[in-house]
Amino acid sequence: MSMRQRTRRLRAVVATALLAVVATMAGPVRGAQAVAAEETVGDVTGFATAGPVFHLRAGRAAVRVSFVTVDSFRLELAPDGEFTDPTGKDITQRQGPPPATRWRERGDRYELSTAAVTLRAYKSPLRFALHRADGSRLWAETKGLTWNADRTTQTLARGTDEQFFGAGMQNGRGNTSHRGKTVEVGVDYNWNDGGHPNSVPFYLSSAGYGVYRNTYAPNTYAFADPVTASARERRFDAYYFAGTSAKDVIGQYTRLTGRPFLPPLYGLEIGDSDCYLHNKNRGERRTLDALKVADGYVANDLPLGWMLVNDGYGCGYENLGEVNKGLGDRKMKMGLWTEDGLDRLGEQVRAGQRVAKLDVAWVGDGYKFALDGCKDAYKGIEDNSDARGFTWAPESWSGAQRCGVQWSGDQKGSWEYIRWQIPTYAGATMSGLAYTTGDVDGIFGGSPKTYVRDLQWKAFLPAVMTMDGWAPSDKQPWRYGEPYTSINRKYLKLKESLLPYMYSYAAQATRTGVGPVRPLALEYPDDPKASSDAAKYEFLTGEYFLVAPVHEDTDVRNGIYLPKGTWTDYWTGRTYEGPTTVNGYRAPLDTLPLFVKAGANIPMWPGIRSHEDRTAGSPVAWDVYPQGTSSFTLYEDDGVTRAHRSGAFAEQKLTVRAPATAGPGDVTLSLSPLTGDYRGKQTARPNHFTVHTATAPAAATLDGRPLPRLDSKEAFDAADEGWWYDAADRGGVVRAKTGVRPTDRGLTLALRAG
Repeated sequence: MSMRQRTRRLRAVVATALLAVVATMAGPVRGAQAVAAEETVGDVTGFATAGPVFHLRAGRAAVRVSFVTVDSFRLELAPDGEFTDPTGKDITQRQGPPPATRWRERGDRYELSTAAVTLRAYKSPLRFALHRADGSRLWAETKGLTWNADRTTQTLARGTDEQFFGAGMQNGRGNTSHRGKTVEVGVDYNWNDGGHPNSVPFYLSSAGYGVYRNTYAPNTYAFADPVTASARERRFDAYYFAGTSAKDVIGQYTRLTGRPFLPPLYGLEIGDSDCYLHNKNRGERRTLDALKVADGYVANDLPLGWMLVNDGYGCGYENLGEVNKGLGDRKMKMGLWTEDGLDRLGEQVRAGQRVAKLDVAWVGDGYKFALDGCKDAYKGIEDNSDARGFTWAPESWSGAQRCGVQWSGDQKGSWEYIRWQIPTYAGATMSGLAYTTGDVDGIFGGSPKTYVRDLQWKAFLPAVMTMDGWAPSDKQPWRYGEPYTSINRKYLKLKESLLPYMYSYAAQATRTGVGPVRPLALEYPDDPKASSDAAKYEFLTGEYFLVAPVHEDTDVRNGIYLPKGTWTDYWTGRTYEGPTTVNGYRAPLDTLPLFVKAGANIPMWPGIRSHEDRTAGSPVAWDVYPQGTSSFTLYEDDGVTRAHRSGAFAEQKLTVRAPATAGPGDVTLSLSPLTGDYRGKQTARPNHFTVHTATAPAAATLDGRPLPRLDSKEAFDAADEGWWYDAADRGGVVRAKTGVRPTDRGLTLALRAG
């Protein structure tokens, strides 16, 4: 067992013991019989109101209902009549003035209402049910709230077709429904299949509601019939959200607990981590040796955004200023692991640190410590530089989406590792975790094939890194030689080119709470297969890319479920009409099964190894799959500083109008002006378009004037503007470019069918 494993296991044992102590202290213990005894809230004995807050008594027990917004409220129960809140102001954010409320008594119940929802409080015994303003029911308790010395439980009726999602990062699960399953929320230090690192005490239902349990205590959700949701504490405290969709519910939850942060652009590039000072597994090294590894990325033409240069237990660092300068010269940022705490973070940031990786030690004896560590590291970067906070953490909690990437921990590279990770990260999006990930091919073990297959699909996650020094050989993407290096380069370069697409979704996450990587069930809630095992081993990146990783040692991928719509194979141009299941898909080692939905307008930065390769004259290239009317809004800012929070950003929308069904027809692309401003904004640039038409247009015009037609790739590459039909590329594409144009002016490119 390695030093890292021994330390991790020791910390796990200690933390588990401490959590047990905390759980035991959650309520007064009055003897062994009392611990096991369960009580249920009784009849209502008192009712009072003060604006948006309503108070009910049921004997000794006190209940408080506080409306937060027109469609959300907080429900608390104190068995002994005394309300407590261990989370304080740690997790929930200020929400502004409460909504207008009203109440009335209707015989067997009180009705507490806003314009959007009504909470019914039945009197005998006290039970709650939530309804929309139109009377439709969202949820109802089948029995009153129950408690014993160390647990409180809510019991809800389960709908006939009701599906459940959430609970944070649930390894091997989450992107399909939890219906019929029991889900644990809490630290268990199981970072493999079945574990639940980075748990979140929040779940949502397809019936149109979500529940956040406002606590640091471990939770258990049993989505049986009835549903039971319990927390290991002698108090009940939950927020409820009534939404029009799952996205709306996630948005309400993250409005309460904090929107996901916007990573810097380098945070969306691959990272590399290792110990360089006195590495036990690699022999004597110095921190400056990290630059030799950085040179390996450059020499092999492989992207790299940042390096963590002290990633090992007992690994220190030296010469930070020189290391930082060397990495900067190579277009990379410097990161450090915070194993020993945050006391020196300020001076490290001033020396150039821009990434802080937290350790399991930050979990300590509960979740407050973990959340505080994330917030403090994030704030430490921002207090000592003009950069954005950027942290990585295992074993976090609600609110951590505000300050970092949630990382799934130490694992062993294998086919099984790939398999169970696929549903994990898209599933975490259902709990407002926008940036979740695992190391390429794990920390331990691994092989050339599993490395390639794992990197392929993780190129479609926002954040990813390699971790070196723990396996028999290092994990950089060139270590296995050819053909593996070339395949890895292909996917890392594709990840780089898709940065504007991913960054636009990251910016969207800061506004909506919905992350870039998504289960099919989130985008196709009316498709029962989308929430079933038929879609378990695939996910969406944004709305348009469907990724179906190969997770076995095979060149054939079966069981790829494509939901409603027209889907184009990214590599061949072959189209499929969904819903359908694709079997026998040919996927040699260099091919990730990847599909694009019709209507996609994908902004790209072609030909770069780093986002710093972009110049004032670099083009934005749009990859367009026309069908019907569709649009995409590109988001831009300086990519590094916090100026965007004060409005320093710009947006540009591409709207495409095409026939509603497959077949030839006119296609019109309308690109709006780039509106807004930020430091470094391009005032003029070329615009490139790749339009998947399958047939050659008769003519093309730019703002109403003829655009020159070119007859070869060589002629097209040499021209400043023009168009060319490439019949051999993915079933036939039109390539067009405009030359350099002011970004404050829009343009219209029209392709006229023959």
